[in-house]
Amino acid sequence: MSSQTLWLVVVVVGLLALGVLGLQRRRSNGGQRPKAQQSGARISSAGADEHAHLSLADSKRPDHNRFNKSQSVIGVALSKVFAAQTDTSWQELEDSLIMADAGADVARDLVNKIRSAYKSGQPDVKLAATRVLTDVVDGGYVRNLNVERHDDLPAVILMVGVNGTGKTTTTGKLAHLLTQRNSDVLLAAADTFRAAAAEQLSTWGERIGVPVVRGVEGADPASVAFEATNAGIEHEVDVVLIDTAGRLHTKQGLMDELGKVYRVVSKVAAITEVLLVIDATTGQNGLAQAKVFSEVVPLTGIVLTKLDGTAKGGIVIAVQNELQVPVKLVGLGEGINDLVAFEPSDFIEGLISQ
Repeated sequence: MSSQTLWLVVVVVGLLALGVLGLQRRRSNGGQRPKAQQSGARISSAGADEHAHLSLADSKRPDHNRFNKSQSVIGVALSKVFAAQTDTSWQELEDSLIMADAGADVARDLVNKIRSAYKSGQPDVKLAATRVLTDVVDGGYVRNLNVERHDDLPAVILMVGVNGTGKTTTTGKLAHLLTQRNSDVLLAAADTFRAAAAEQLSTWGERIGVPVVRGVEGADPASVAFEATNAGIEHEVDVVLIDTAGRLHTKQGLMDELGKVYRVVSKVAAITEVLLVIDATTGQNGLAQAKVFSEVVPLTGIVLTKLDGTAKGGIVIAVQNELQVPVKLVGLGEGINDLVAFEPSDFIEGLISQ
């Protein structure tokens, strides 16, 4: 990289902890690892321990009542159908699904499937609804995050999304979730347009004991992501978690830049997950965002934030149906432990139990 750039020399504030981590994590093959190039990226904070990879499905399952807003819309309509299968109650169910942002076509299809299942021999309409909704929401998707090291390299997770979705906070919470499962994590603050974003991620790093690589304000995001990945390789971490700048999906230049980040990082390590963070309260607009992002980078999963505070839980069904990409994580509160694995059965139980 040119010495004329604004980059500083790599400064390792957490040198002692990272050095110990490196000694602990040397593989028995004794192979040499690529070293991070010098750049303006600097590493701050540190902390990790011996690890064993575990599925995020092992995380604490949320109380289904935390989907309360979606319950209040869809659940009430379901209750009316359970009480009396009239044309009016079926229409109210379809309307409630549309109001919850499942989409008109999806809502109509779901109601038809439930009615058909009930008429085809299901003992009651509640059981028919439970089975149909569970099958649709589950979709046969694999929802585990791919956080396994491969070819002696860390897994790389790219966090993407528009401004205001809670992406940086979600990145910090995901790092915490991974460390709780004994993965060694390195955070990359590749949002170089907002100094506050890098500061926010650094604060998360200090809070959870995870090193953070960040660059100077206005630096090339792809370079920061590249240096962070190289640092992750050098220090033998399990997961490099890259927070990218929030960008409007309508701004082509910014979307092209995101594609550049993906291509540059892919040269040194495989990007195992590209997670799109969507504010569930935006409903169908979130679906429009997802479509554009999916054209720029290969999305592997969706993270829905604020799902506990919205009546638009139907976006879960809509986004999976449209993109064939699973919802993998959901935000159900402000706490550090309120980012959890999405479990279709819990979501449906919340609706049916209304």
